[in-house]
Amino acid sequence: MDSWVTALCERLGVPVDDVDVGAILDVARDAAHGVERPAAPVTAFIAGYAAATNGGGAAAVASALDAAGDLARDWTDGPDAATPTLQ
Repeated sequence: MDSWVTALCERLGVPVDDVDVGAILDVARDAAHGVERPAAPVTAFIAGYAAATNGGGAAAVASALDAAGDLARDWTDGPDAATPTLQ
């Protein structure tokens, strides 16, 4: 996994030190369990996209992953749960 992440970061021009694999896997797990399994990769993608559109960098990624994870953990078959937003 480490070599894959390193190679992917190099290919996509992303600083490997900015990638928190554990946080990404955590939010994917929360989405898979709290929403439904196919939500895992979609959630990870949208969190990354949100981070990019909100300035990019490690802090934007962490904020997006936190917000997505909070929503997935609070999800109860709909968006009526507390809806965190990016900071």
